[in-house]
Amino acid sequence: MEKTLEQQPGNRLRIVLFGPESSGKTTLAKQLASYFKAPWVPEYMREYLQEKWDTKNEQITRDDLLPIARGQMILENNAAAGSDTFLFCDTNLLELKVYSQFYYDGFCPSEILKACSNNHYDHYLLTHIDTPWEVDDLRDRPYEREKLFRIFEKELQQNEVPYTLLKGDEKERFEKATQVLATLKIKLNADRKGH
Repeated sequence: MEKTLEQQPGNRLRIVLFGPESSGKTTLAKQLASYFKAPWVPEYMREYLQEKWDTKNEQITRDDLLPIARGQMILENNAAAGSDTFLFCDTNLLELKVYSQFYYDGFCPSEILKACSNNHYDHYLLTHIDTPWEVDDLRDRPYEREKLFRIFEKELQQNEVPYTLLKGDEKERFEKATQVLATLKIKLNADRKGH
């Protein structure tokens, strides 16, 4: 695996906002980071693809996948250095894998697949599609949200990772997420005292 896709070790809880486009991930990531006074990692793919669209009027291709993955892990590792409790990731390489396989008929670079297997996250917050669709330059599948959501949930189940499904309005999602995370924080503190 490329060193640039490796996760830096640390003792903070890595929480991933996970789900299809326009399902409220960024809004919630910012709210949770503010509430818990912890860093959040933005979605590098959006920044990368927006710049590509603005400068070249081009959309994503397979050649963009590894640069996006590298950029995402750089952001995550830099943010992880400044946290001792939570790190909120607006996305991660598992999400990039889902999109890659969806858009490119099952293809995903082997480096990303290896990183998905090796990198560890403590909990996923799966955002449902019961949020309004917001149009922008990059979003392009408003009629496939249900299909994509099922793929995202199946990915979490197949990888047997802990996750919580978040539905409802912003307030409902935030309240459920904070309850789950408060429990995880108690467990983390107990584990630290036990060592």
